[in-house]
Amino acid sequence: MAIVAIKNKYQVVIPQRLREEIGLRVGDLLEARVERGKITFTPKALVDRRVAESLADYEAGRSRGPFGSARAAIVSMQKELRARKARRKA
Repeated sequence: MAIVAIKNKYQVVIPQRLREEIGLRVGDLLEARVERGKITFTPKALVDRRVAESLADYEAGRSRGPFGSARAAIVSMQKELRARKARRKA
């Protein structure tokens, strides 16, 4: 069990061992709730982090689509595969 102190601006430091155990990083989001007289924090970073990574990929041009059908997505992937194979041969 980790004991933490409330600082003058009601800030609480989450101990390193606990942060590492659940994979918290700077910038992650936590949902705060009161449940039966206790304050609980639930990480929301896993979804948010993946969304942020996806948006970064999109902005960097590392994405395809949107596609109007599954067939259109398959055709796009086949074209990309052929282009990668051609680059390897060159």
